[in-house]
Amino acid sequence: MAETVALVELWRGDMVESRHRGHAVICDGSGAIAAWGDPGAVIYPRSSVKMIQALPLVESGAAEAARLDDADLALACASHEGAPVHVALVAAWLDRLGLSEADLLCGAQPSRDSAERKRMLIANEAPNQLHNNCSGKHAGFLTLARHLGAGGDYNNPDHPVQRAIRAAFEDVTGQASPRFGIDGCSAPNFATTMHGLARAMAFFATARPDAATPRARAAARLTGAMLAHPDLVAGEGRACTELMRAMDGRVAVKTGAEGVFVAILPERDLGIAVKIEDGATRAAEAAIAGLLIRLGVLDPAHPAALRRLGGPIRNWRGIVTGEIRLAPGFG
Repeated sequence: MAETVALVELWRGDMVESRHRGHAVICDGSGAIAAWGDPGAVIYPRSSVKMIQALPLVESGAAEAARLDDADLALACASHEGAPVHVALVAAWLDRLGLSEADLLCGAQPSRDSAERKRMLIANEAPNQLHNNCSGKHAGFLTLARHLGAGGDYNNPDHPVQRAIRAAFEDVTGQASPRFGIDGCSAPNFATTMHGLARAMAFFATARPDAATPRARAAARLTGAMLAHPDLVAGEGRACTELMRAMDGRVAVKTGAEGVFVAILPERDLGIAVKIEDGATRAAEAAIAGLLIRLGVLDPAHPAALRRLGGPIRNWRGIVTGEIRLAPGFG
């Protein structure tokens, strides 16, 4: 990976114990940037780009034809916990299409909701694909495939669904994608640069419901759905949900595996992209929180912020042992 810079530090007592390096970019609607690390670094954005993957679902008319509401669209952008509310809503969506869990291609995944996981273990109930954190995204893929009259192998990179996603992805990032990898849910994940990812988030930030193009109107609707349903985008105790709630519906944020985090700031027409080189989630959450604080949209004293940055780290006896801080020169 290209040259990184220190973004986040873990302090124990009066000494830095660990240091996380990476890249971060803030981009406006014109493409102008502020950057730490290398804005040209090529990454897999993983689940941080689910709102881009949902653009063809909305702009094609498939969402309207299927009468999807904002809750459905939030789930299409989600990395949810597989809690009962998430499972029930995706199941209902598929049922309205005359489809079922068996039509999904994301794979079964244990619920990440602690109460539901405990209930299923006690009941000896196996998880299924509805529990997969990407089941809403895949319900969107199925909806688009049906609208296009395409087959059910929607994860194939040459399938019309994935061709439409790649075209939208390259348009909003402003770059041809140099490659793709297969994500945890078996769908293609198209690579882009840090600048491209931040520029895509800025596209969403500047999109308005009355925009001139279907793509921009679709971006505005998807952003609005995420802001209206932070509980569906992730779940209780998760950074995406807690940070969006803390910012009172002003900013949409989305995590991705291996230390990726993005933010969409419609009031400021700004997009943010973060990548932690070692893939650490704790560092990505701290870095995005730090940039949101820097931009004045997140209160540094809010519990959701303190849980990611600046709040005390305690051991099992409740003794304060250290804290996570931004590295000097970042944020």
